[in-house]
Amino acid sequence: MRFLKWLLVGVGALLLLGVAAGAGGVLLALDWDRAHSRDTENLPFYEAGARDGLYQMRANGLVFRARVFGAANDGPGVVMLHGHPETSIMWTPLAAAAAARGYRVVAFDQRGYSPGARPKGVAPYLADNQVADVHAIADAMGFDRFHLVGHDWGAVIAWATAILRPERLESLTAMSIPHPTTLTAMVVDDPPAYIALFSLPWIPEATLLFNDLAGYRKMYTEQSEDEISEYLAVFSEPGASTAALNWYRGIQDSVSLINDADPMVATPTLFIYGDREFWVTPEYLEEQRTLVGEAYLEVELEAGHWLIQPRPDEVISAVLGHIEEVADQNAVAGSDVEEAPR
Repeated sequence: MRFLKWLLVGVGALLLLGVAAGAGGVLLALDWDRAHSRDTENLPFYEAGARDGLYQMRANGLVFRARVFGAANDGPGVVMLHGHPETSIMWTPLAAAAAARGYRVVAFDQRGYSPGARPKGVAPYLADNQVADVHAIADAMGFDRFHLVGHDWGAVIAWATAILRPERLESLTAMSIPHPTTLTAMVVDDPPAYIALFSLPWIPEATLLFNDLAGYRKMYTEQSEDEISEYLAVFSEPGASTAALNWYRGIQDSVSLINDADPMVATPTLFIYGDREFWVTPEYLEEQRTLVGEAYLEVELEAGHWLIQPRPDEVISAVLGHIEEVADQNAVAGSDVEEAPR
């Protein structure tokens, strides 16, 4: 009995040491000086007439970090939504190309990623609040109507915008993640291991942040050094990982919000995906085609989940081709209305 007692004491001590070592590895990985937040706070606030660049942007009661391209242009507006675990910097090649063709573009760091947009709890990160952010950012840019582009979680919010509040959308481009309704069974009934992990309290933060953010670093297989540097600066700040992971913790409620609405998407839609994408199956694609209108196009690329990084030219060509086709059709429709006899 004495041996068993000391064995249990020893095992308990080892467990405590392991927990302490793990906690220490996380705490040491964090940037307690919050350099990224300070840099963001030093950015100017966006105002009409501003030049291209990085800005703070007030929208929906929060302050977002945003990249603006083509500010002096007079073409249609484009809003770009990043995924996890990235920021708006991922859109730089596409945003610059769109601006070169006359579009006004904003790519913003969404809730959890912007230092001034990290509300506490899970509820603020549900899809309806994210959709409201999209419209508020469009308002801040002075966009009456706009084209919407999203990848990964950004694609989920782009789909949600086209379902919940489509009235201002000219076009939708979703990348890598299909229509959320097609994913209901997997997300709600049998979520994949990584979503189950990310939905847990505190454990995913420890997993991702331990040993100098090693968990995050392993996910960046296609990103540039500049992208990775920005991502690590964001996630190294206390609270940033929790805020970003709250998207996953609310994923079932977000999908329910979307499914409770009419899931049909009437907005002209482009779906781009990689031929090795985990989230895309022939069955999902078949169901998705029943949930979109006639103005729907699919583009399959030789890629995995990351698309803009390994296939920038193909992505730029597909997205801008889609936007321009929709713009041309709208222009023709507008001229027909003007020329119609009274």
